[in-house]
Amino acid sequence: MTGTEELVRALAERVTALEDKLAILELMTAYGPAIDSGSADAVARLWTEDGVYDVDTGVMRGHAAITAMVQSQAHQGWIGGGCAHMLEPGHVRVDGDTAVATCKSQLIIHDDDGFRVHRITANRWELAKIDGEWKVTRRVNRLLDGREEARTLLAAGVRV
Repeated sequence: MTGTEELVRALAERVTALEDKLAILELMTAYGPAIDSGSADAVARLWTEDGVYDVDTGVMRGHAAITAMVQSQAHQGWIGGGCAHMLEPGHVRVDGDTAVATCKSQLIIHDDDGFRVHRITANRWELAKIDGEWKVTRRVNRLLDGREEARTLLAAGVRV
């Protein structure tokens, strides 16, 4: 292989890695607008058909369960009162057609006193590239309220 061929191959690999990370970040940041607008199908489509959404209040498996959460009276109450799911940029590691992203998120709600942070969670997103599209296979959220489990989740995402 010539030096030019090696350079082109190396650049193509770097572009693919950048495209994958950008696609993953776009997927993650689509969650907030989708969930806060009550777009249940859009939220569910972020996951694989058998994807898992594991939050400290329960585990949802598959599109139907995720859709039901968005359509639930509890979630519709958050939307009706005013809420915003805010995600920090994720720390993304891609390994071929799988990836892990680690970040923190906040749920901000509106109440009689204005806006307040209702909860902050550690997030681990496990993803797979299927037919050229990144999907969530499992997302785990844990409250950052001093629990060891949340700190462990964050630490696992940034180990070198």
